[in-house]
Amino acid sequence: MPLIVVTTSPRVAPGLLSHQAWRAFGSGPVLTGSEDHPQLPYLAEAGVEVTVVAPDAGRLVREAAGGTVVWLADGGGSDEEFMRAVGHAAIALDEPPVIEVVPGSYDLPGARVLDLVAVMDRLRAECPWDRGQTHETLVPYLLEEAYEVLETIEQGDYPALREELGDLLLQVVFHAKVAEGFDMDDVAAGIVDKLVRRHPHVFGSVRVDSAAEVNDNWEAIKAAERAAKGERPSALDGVPLGQPALSLAAQLLRRAERAGAPESLASAVGQGVGRELFDLVSRAQRAGIDPEAELRAAARSYRERVHAWEIHEA
Repeated sequence: MPLIVVTTSPRVAPGLLSHQAWRAFGSGPVLTGSEDHPQLPYLAEAGVEVTVVAPDAGRLVREAAGGTVVWLADGGGSDEEFMRAVGHAAIALDEPPVIEVVPGSYDLPGARVLDLVAVMDRLRAECPWDRGQTHETLVPYLLEEAYEVLETIEQGDYPALREELGDLLLQVVFHAKVAEGFDMDDVAAGIVDKLVRRHPHVFGSVRVDSAAEVNDNWEAIKAAERAAKGERPSALDGVPLGQPALSLAAQLLRRAERAGAPESLASAVGQGVGRELFDLVSRAQRAGIDPEAELRAAARSYRERVHAWEIHEA
């Protein structure tokens, strides 16, 4: 006889169970080790009687050897050690029961972000440091984590990229928690709506033949959105002035060129070293070179030379 283990996800609303799980609940006595299991009220409403017992691996396996038993596993994952004990107890029997795992609910892609939101909620409520942060105090960490992501990409350290992206995601969730008037769901809803609106070739009936057409459509839709808000559109709208100066100059030049601004506007901008630097960025743009990436590469090369010099001098 089988021991049927029904698993559920704490990230899926209780009561939303698979057909296989509901069918399993009708195949024998249903047991669980958690008296506050979130599925219990919904199973009771459906007429499924669940008995709460002290987790005893040996007893559970022996009962399953004599007839079908259904075990409702804890959705929070605390049953993991108990289930290992069940496996060992089954092996010890001369005629062990078949252990069948039936997923009652599944995590959808992105479900672990819900865990991050829940952890952030608790930190904000219980940790003095997290509770004391503001958007302004978090700015240095946001910039630091973004640059650490950039560094792992430049170095090709993709195993480290996973961790750094997590650190950056934390900053997004942190700011959404600190905010008044919106939360993480509002943040996610806003970007989802924007992506759907600006990809009519994916979510609508528009046809495109190239990435350039996709970009043109994006800019046209964005301009229409601004016009609908009564804003006077500019090719430079949305360019963050707080970014590093080289990338700022490059983005301004790129946007202006796309809008058809004459090349002469970039001549004799500023004075002194600033003018020379801007001229270099303009030249890089015309050559299709990213000046920020080029200077960062030169800086890394210089750092390596200094390290080599330090070793030699030591």
